Amino acid sequence: MKLAKLNVIITGASQGLGKFIAARFLAEGANVVICARDAALLEKTRAELASSGGGRVLARACDVSDETQVAELTEFALQEFGSVQVLVSNAGVYGPMGPTEEVDLREWMRAIEINLFGTLLPCRALIPHFKKAGRGKIIIVSGGGATNPLANVSAYAASKAAVVRLMETLAVELEPHGIDVNAIAPGALKTRLVEQVLAAGPEKVGEAFYAKNRKWSEDGATPLALGAGLCTYLASRESDGISGRLISAQWDAWPRLHEHRAQLAGTDIYCLRRIVPEDRGCAWK
Repeated sequence: MKLAKLNVIITGASQGLGKFIAARFLAEGANVVICARDAALLEKTRAELASSGGGRVLARACDVSDETQVAELTEFALQEFGSVQVLVSNAGVYGPMGPTEEVDLREWMRAIEINLFGTLLPCRALIPHFKKAGRGKIIIVSGGGATNPLANVSAYAASKAAVVRLMETLAVELEPHGIDVNAIAPGALKTRLVEQVLAAGPEKVGEAFYAKNRKWSEDGATPLALGAGLCTYLASRESDGISGRLISAQWDAWPRLHEHRAQLAGTDIYCLRRIVPEDRGCAWK
């Protein structure tokens, strides 16, 4: 099993991709603490995951944008397991949908708190433990909003771009300590977020984005197994030394990425970078 004897915290794991990642990790031998804000749904998920066998699974309700609750979650995991080797930061929301100047400002800021601060705080809580151990894996779930403008869902897009740059920065800071930090783009998933877009309607999210989500809902979207598989790969020792990358579960050749580890380290492949005219064959003087 790829993740035997690893202890893991997965945020936003009561449903959707987070739940799927937890199931995959347990099947690969990991012990897992899952968290989410809805305690009742979280316990239902824990019981379901526990019945499937594999590693040990525990649950604790937590708002990842609350520093005190994150500290309590971390202490709970450390007390129960003795150590933690992997963090999967999956919790996230779309936030308000509509023209940026019209949406509720407090809801816009709340999305930033959950998506950005909710990634930062678990990282801050676990980094000292990873440093002490001389190893660790941080896997951050990003999305399409990080690399492309997303009209009428600006809080989500802005926060996801910020999360990727946070990932890249942490990767540089933590490289001397044997800690790998990466982000994944799981692809277009048929989860509650698609339902939220359809409920908002084309007048709020725009005709094009609404049509995409309707197609994903009706015809199917990216399988959750792809994102869970990529997270499993990045949590395993096979990916050691791969860090500072935003990797697409759907489009990138990640199952054999370790074969290109040395070449990857000296490039900006799978990174957010500014494009200049020369990159597109233009000589502007």
